[in-house]
Amino acid sequence: MNPYVFAILLSGLGLGTTLTFASSHWLLAWMGLEINTLAIIPLMARHSHPRAVEAATKYFLAQATAAAMLLFASTTNAWLTGQWEIQQMSHPLPITMISAALALKIGLAPFHSWMPDVLQGLDLTTGLIMTTWQKLAPFALLLQMQPANSTMLLILGLASTLIGGWGGLNQTQLRKILAYSSIAHLGWMALILQFMPSLTLLALLTYFIMTSSTFLAFKLTNSATINAIASSSTKTPALTALMPLVLLSLGGLPPLTGFMPKWLILHELTKQDLVPIATFAALTALLSLYFYLRLSYAMTLTMSPNNLTGASFWRLQTPQPTLPLAVTTMSTIMLLPLTPTAVALLSP
Repeated sequence: MNPYVFAILLSGLGLGTTLTFASSHWLLAWMGLEINTLAIIPLMARHSHPRAVEAATKYFLAQATAAAMLLFASTTNAWLTGQWEIQQMSHPLPITMISAALALKIGLAPFHSWMPDVLQGLDLTTGLIMTTWQKLAPFALLLQMQPANSTMLLILGLASTLIGGWGGLNQTQLRKILAYSSIAHLGWMALILQFMPSLTLLALLTYFIMTSSTFLAFKLTNSATINAIASSSTKTPALTALMPLVLLSLGGLPPLTGFMPKWLILHELTKQDLVPIATFAALTALLSLYFYLRLSYAMTLTMSPNNLTGASFWRLQTPQPTLPLAVTTMSTIMLLPLTPTAVALLSP
């Protein structure tokens, strides 16, 4: 791809998200979401592979459906209440419709079907953008909508944690596993969104760090399947030693960074007298933990089958920048001691 075109598309991604962040009017927010969608589709289809074109088409159809629902719901809200302001939502019908549209935008269950197939057709860099940056604008709108539809968000959150854990159990493709991992993490954020929005932002930040580390590591080792990561120890032994910690952090095990948002979310749900929901969410986290353990086992405790005894890959100097991977990996592993600081910042 021409570097000038690439720069324009990245600028379009930034402009669309910033426009949605800065808007208080539904039409302006919708415009930002559309700019965002139109900027990433050429990035998805840039390799001209049939699988990438198919993924871009599916993504476009899902996002266009969500945008049409959003526009229809905001028009309905203006018709019913005379308000176009995002923070002046009061009628339950447009609130429910907009919540469903934004859930489709970010891939919350049961509107998640497009996400694993789309992510499977993308390269890891574009997949990283889709699973991180593309979540920012819809989450900004969900945070601004007051009052939120509490029952619907709880149902979406619980369904996402369950399906995100269950769907990843029988997968062998890494990108599909990461898609279901993303769905499960978004479910945790949806559960706490109405009770403590600042905690949702903390969970979103830690999810971004952990997901970036995982995508960059798989990109460095050029791995696409579970079988492929079994041979990563011969290519990048130091990274292979750290990757199980990154994956277990994604699963939410202490004493790793991923434990912090889950711990605080369960604590807040218990304070809100939602103990059954907190228990169910904690149990569904075990499903996700299983396939993270499966990946860790494949990376560190198995050997890739070789035709020749003792054959191994050359350890060549990689041309890819490794500083972002180093920063995100260390952050994924070592930020749990900052929990008291996070609690102090989150408390009103």
